[in-house]
Amino acid sequence: MRFCVLGSGSGGNATFVEADSTAILIDAGFSGKEIERRLGLVGVDPARISAILVTHEHGDHVCGVGVLARRYHLPVYIAAATLGAAPNLGKLPEVRHITPGRSFQHKSLTIHPFATAHDAADPLGYVVNHKGTAFGYCTDTGLVSKLIRHRLAGCHGLVLEANHDAEMLKNGPYTPALKQRIASKTGHLANHQAAGLLRELATGGNLAHVVLAHLSGDNNHPDKVIAAIAEIIGNGPPDFSIASQDTVGEMIHLS
Repeated sequence: MRFCVLGSGSGGNATFVEADSTAILIDAGFSGKEIERRLGLVGVDPARISAILVTHEHGDHVCGVGVLARRYHLPVYIAAATLGAAPNLGKLPEVRHITPGRSFQHKSLTIHPFATAHDAADPLGYVVNHKGTAFGYCTDTGLVSKLIRHRLAGCHGLVLEANHDAEMLKNGPYTPALKQRIASKTGHLANHQAAGLLRELATGGNLAHVVLAHLSGDNNHPDKVIAAIAEIIGNGPPDFSIASQDTVGEMIHLS
């Protein structure tokens, strides 16, 4: 199994996941043309994508879903409430409704959607399994619930939100209402929350690589993320990297 964060942040989110000959996207929050370009940068033909999984309806996660689904005749896995709330998807060639807590099969992949805590209709994270290797995806959540801990335990690879530094958010330029939204239980994870979860997950011994994602351009900095990780879990495993809004991440291979 391998995965690559094509970009992550308030301007767009998309992650490529592949095992054997089954390739999918989790979210498509850039334009269809931009996602095709970014896939090309890591040597992936967009025609190999066989499905899109949607986490929630915010534009930075669904902007390119409709275009790509129609262009490549892709099924879109999406919660019913999310589909109803999603803007401008247009007519999709095939909709497959999913429910948090109920696993489904897509070709060779077993996929388990789970509930996250965000100000959206029915926000989801995912665990993708293939022949004993598990990849987790969890962004856009204001808290780390027992369910999230349970679902991500045992993952070998993970994309995890580290949206903001608490002090930068507190002292930053946003309005009080927006600061409150981001820091709320239906907002976004702070660096220290992400680091605390990683400390718990690392004790299981399976987690090999984590990509910290959805960093705020105004309320965070990669150095702040690195410092939070070092303070809480030190320099030991897992390996980690930081996703960028503007550049494609490395292709991570999981054994």
